[in-house]
Amino acid sequence: MLIQVCLYFYCKFLWRCMKFVMRKLTGRCELQRICYGTKPGASRTMKIETSLRDSKSKLLQTSVSVHPDAIEKTIDDIMELKQINPDINPQLGISLQACLLQIVGYRNLIADVEKLRREPYDSDNPQHEEMLLKLWESLRPNTPLESRISKQWCEIGFQGDDPKTDFRGMGLLGLYNLQYFAERDATVAQQVLSDSVHPKCSKFSKTEWEKKKMDKAIGYSFAIVGINITDLAYNLLVSGALKTHFYNIAPEAPTLSHFQQTFCYLMHEFHKFWIEEDPMDIMEFNRVREKFRKRIIKQLQNPDMALCPHFAASEGLINM
Repeated sequence: MLIQVCLYFYCKFLWRCMKFVMRKLTGRCELQRICYGTKPGASRTMKIETSLRDSKSKLLQTSVSVHPDAIEKTIDDIMELKQINPDINPQLGISLQACLLQIVGYRNLIADVEKLRREPYDSDNPQHEEMLLKLWESLRPNTPLESRISKQWCEIGFQGDDPKTDFRGMGLLGLYNLQYFAERDATVAQQVLSDSVHPKCSKFSKTEWEKKKMDKAIGYSFAIVGINITDLAYNLLVSGALKTHFYNIAPEAPTLSHFQQTFCYLMHEFHKFWIEEDPMDIMEFNRVREKFRKRIIKQLQNPDMALCPHFAASEGLINM
């Protein structure tokens, strides 16, 4: 233990010495070297975040958690502290602002997502009930719901006749994500729902299916899996694993919409992964989910990774 502590302080001391030498050699502070030497996106923002967080300056340490409205003032204070003339280095201020918007935005996104996760579904709340009924209408547009308490809910993957009990783990966050998927990507959501009953059926026509006499495909409960994938997305967010993705697709602060788009991507990818894995039965769900989680985490370790670059949000990424 003592050796580890000594090694930590030795590395810390060595790192500070390296920073001092590099500033003398280049005439630039670490923030300047990162902004001018690293392309925009996750690579730059994560290096800036580490530099600010590990700084011995209190101003720099706290800059990663300021209110969004205070970012401009914070950048002015940093430039003054580092004795950098903004007229000579105008690009530095722009780059720092872009990075801080992402860093602060990520922290605020965690707070927003956590708030939804902690809010339980309330069947006495008209807004909650309206969202739930809209979910049914989006997924089963041609099938009227006979009553609020109904076995029909099992058709879209809930466990019983009242979905409210299935939202306990993820609260309103699970419902928000499912509704977003069902409304914003209705065609894909309905196809995934259909395939989840017999995922292999989508590869063949009914005649081909019967002719080949294939075994019954192993499906899953769409809504329950959606809540489970919400849990996966939540844990990726809180652990910081999604920083790579969000810092690459969101030119400024990542928002709840970015998180929900990521959920849609994960839901779609998990569905394809489930079919590829070809599980023997639903009891293999945890094994398949864990393997899927490890694959996503591995992808996110690439600093250039954007899980869903086709989303409109990524089109606004500019060279700041």
